[in-house]
Amino acid sequence: MQQFIGCDAHKRYSIFSSVTEKGRIGRAVRVSHDREAFRGYLEQLPTGSPIAVESSGHWYWLVDEIERAGHEPHLVNAGEAKRRMGKPNKTDKLDAEGLAILLRNGTLPEVWIPPIALRDQRELLRLRMFLVALRTDIKNRIHGALGRYNVQIGVTDLFGIEGRQKLEQRTCELLVETRESVRQQLITHDFLESQVEQIEKRLHKMMGDAPGADLLKTLPTVGPILSAVLALEIGDVSRFPSAEHLASYAGLVPRVSSSGGRTRMGQVGGNVNRMLKWAFVEAANLVVLHQRRMGHTHALRLYQRIRSRKNHQKAVVAVGRHFAEAAYWVLRKQEAYREPTTRSLAVSSTHG
Repeated sequence: MQQFIGCDAHKRYSIFSSVTEKGRIGRAVRVSHDREAFRGYLEQLPTGSPIAVESSGHWYWLVDEIERAGHEPHLVNAGEAKRRMGKPNKTDKLDAEGLAILLRNGTLPEVWIPPIALRDQRELLRLRMFLVALRTDIKNRIHGALGRYNVQIGVTDLFGIEGRQKLEQRTCELLVETRESVRQQLITHDFLESQVEQIEKRLHKMMGDAPGADLLKTLPTVGPILSAVLALEIGDVSRFPSAEHLASYAGLVPRVSSSGGRTRMGQVGGNVNRMLKWAFVEAANLVVLHQRRMGHTHALRLYQRIRSRKNHQKAVVAVGRHFAEAAYWVLRKQEAYREPTTRSLAVSSTHG
């Protein structure tokens, strides 16, 4: 008789609970995260057992071990699973049982499991984004220190060659400890800069063989880094049944509230792929930043049309949604991006 198994994973151990096809709940078992103990438990299960695992911060190795043992892992959206369980009480045993029951009933809110190679490649890209964010924080701190003492340096880029030269000349206007703080932060900035450069070289080499990356570069304002983010975060585009599903996954579709003949469009969802959302919105912001050379592109016209009625944020999200839907068709058809025709604009989901 087939068993449906729920796994409530923690840092050092997991609680497993099973439910049979007839709905009989088995005894909960606590399994240590010692590799041998974990593998020993999995070997005792019937071959090919479906196992539901929450998408916690350490699910990678759990899924790998489940697949290695010949079982069928199902990755779960933890927050949605809790809502569907509808249990007032919370214990490890109840959580494991709830996952097993949802799996048996076919109501488990599943999340796509990227291939192991793709998961590994994402780490390098996400490290680059983390380091860039740190570098931006350092720059903002230095600007803040200069601003507090009214040290104004008239350059476009304070951290370019000319800006750094002038900054070195003007730091004497700062107090002693503030001057030392800026010096230390510049050292950190330069280290981060070198780390980012090394990572980008490795990314360029890695993405040379990534399917779809070159096609995604044909989207307006999408360069090597954004195309890498899109390719690695989208993965297999065939997992999305439509372009609208990809846009929703990227957090670019507003919530709809309709009742009593009144429809209200709310904010975009929060439980989304944030890396993908950042990439599409970043591409949309670049359209605005470089609008002088964007000409009469659909992306710019879309931004301007919505911006005339709403705010900048909603306008760039709409452009980001257009890019998300375009990315779907670029990858699906394996064709370069083409400007939408007048006829296609009429049915576009981003047509203002």
